[in-house]
Amino acid sequence: MADSKSGLRKPVFIKVDQLRPGTSGHTLTVKVVNAKMVMQRGRSDGPQSRQMQIAECLVGDETGMIIFTARNDQVDTMTEGATVILRNAKIDMFKGSMRLAVDKWGRVELTEPASFTVKEDNNLSLIEYELVNVVVE
Repeated sequence: MADSKSGLRKPVFIKVDQLRPGTSGHTLTVKVVNAKMVMQRGRSDGPQSRQMQIAECLVGDETGMIIFTARNDQVDTMTEGATVILRNAKIDMFKGSMRLAVDKWGRVELTEPASFTVKEDNNLSLIEYELVNVVVE
């Protein structure tokens, strides 16, 4: 039985096509369509091995796809074909297009393979948004 005073809310899962620029706190289940390493830096020798890895992963669900920027430990989880739950994900803008990211306040976790087929003809990262400065007089 859920305790209403504990403050813990059941996460509301959303779909990829509901993502919008400048939003955060998203929880969604996605499949990894592909992943490619874009940066790998650091030393992997010795006990103080500090390595920085960044991979761009195309992830999606039955409503669309988006590029997810995986960092460090997240990179290992984002393997092609894997189904993952992104918790507390946010939208970053990169050159006018949306990217999904999970920072230290969120989690990337492997889950049971999803039954949906990724809608590959709706890539939200291909939509360019123009930054509009609103001047209030």
